[in-house]
Amino acid sequence: MDEDAPGKNVDFITLSAEKIPFGRNNFIEVARKKAITKEGENEFISLSRGYYLPDGTERFKKSVTIPDDPKIKDFVIEKIRSM
Repeated sequence: MDEDAPGKNVDFITLSAEKIPFGRNNFIEVARKKAITKEGENEFISLSRGYYLPDGTERFKKSVTIPDDPKIKDFVIEKIRSM
């Protein structure tokens, strides 16, 4: 963690990520991430929507995180499939 950064209490590390493009320049990313604080670490799943800029770089618009808990992941998967 960067001790010199004021107000920074957490570092995020992307452990793995996969994207699927849709529309003209949009994408959905599903990623496994880790949050690291002085108190410890926490892994979670991130579902993000983003878009590509004309130069090919990415910008993220919205994101939701899901705890890395099998019961919660199964619930989300089941509800998405049933809609």
